Amino acid sequence: MEITILKSVIIDDCTTHRTVLKRLIENHPDLVLEGSYRNGIEAKNNGCEKNADLIFLDVEMPFIDGFDLLESFKKRPQVIMVSGKPDHALRAFEYDVTDYLLKPVSPKRFDMAIKKVQRNTGTMTGQSEDEHIFVRSNFRKVRVDYGDIKWVEALGDYVKLITEKKNILVLTSMKAFEQKLPENRFLRIHKSYIINLDRIENFTSTEVQVCGKQMPLSRKRKSRLLDALGAG
Repeated sequence: MEITILKSVIIDDCTTHRTVLKRLIENHPDLVLEGSYRNGIEAKNNGCEKNADLIFLDVEMPFIDGFDLLESFKKRPQVIMVSGKPDHALRAFEYDVTDYLLKPVSPKRFDMAIKKVQRNTGTMTGQSEDEHIFVRSNFRKVRVDYGDIKWVEALGDYVKLITEKKNILVLTSMKAFEQKLPENRFLRIHKSYIINLDRIENFTSTEVQVCGKQMPLSRKRKSRLLDALGAG
């Protein structure tokens, strides 16, 4: 597969944080820095969104904050919001951003966010063996790509996989199936539900919406969700 280089833009009023993101972008083989701006006005005046594939957008900035700037984009590339506070995470996902990173941004968390961007744009540099799982259903083994799974729900002695193409019943427990899924992509939010983190549309303190379906969020699992989204 041909490697696609994603043109990236930084919008952040903090020189230190811009420097950190600049270094992370320059060290990533699939990213190139297209521009770096100190505030929303400077970014808008330079048409920051027109040639960008990805924008790293600070939430709290002078003159115009990240959410107002996001609303002003006529053409919206993928956006990763960045903040020193977890408070804005709920609102950020209402804007359908790709990810929400807490400052200081670690290289590991940064790479996870870029993988989400690449899955969304179809620019992954190649699927490894770890990109799918084989499950036994109706006496045959079925290959299921992780990216196709929307969520998994408990159904008596079975679990039901809700995927892009079909629903699949597997004779196993939620606990056993949870252990087979990569922790950085899936999370059990309730005794009856495991979700694909990339499929989250929005969430509250008690519910998570995935692909149009509202699911309960256990109180004890809320902190795990915030941590997984970089908002903990």
